[in-house]
Amino acid sequence: MAATTGLAFGQEHSHEHMSHGGGASQKLSGLLGDCVEKGEVCLNHCLESFVAGDKSLAECARIVNELNYMCATGQRAVNFNSKRMKATLKICMEICEECEKECRKHEKKHTTCKECADACARCVDECKKALAA
Repeated sequence: MAATTGLAFGQEHSHEHMSHGGGASQKLSGLLGDCVEKGEVCLNHCLESFVAGDKSLAECARIVNELNYMCATGQRAVNFNSKRMKATLKICMEICEECEKECRKHEKKHTTCKECADACARCVDECKKALAA
């Protein structure tokens, strides 16, 4: 029965798939992933600062935490060509702009903040292109 069902499925299944935008989507996915990676490093730095008694990065930690889960969601939306991709990217762009602004306040003192801010700036640029398409 399983073999018959599999054959029937194979005969009925179309191999036409939606376009994923090629290189542009791969680039955007990579930039969203880079934001998550740099954001995780930044968040860890903030937590280490808290342990040391420095609470000056509290707002940065709050924002970068949101950045991490939103950009991870955005990356998945791009990778799976979600019908809600543009709506998700709009939110990603907003949180990236907010995170970049906050991280720039600390970039001269903390290289992790500069790296996170730079990743956010690149992501914002690419999100704008995707939203305009």
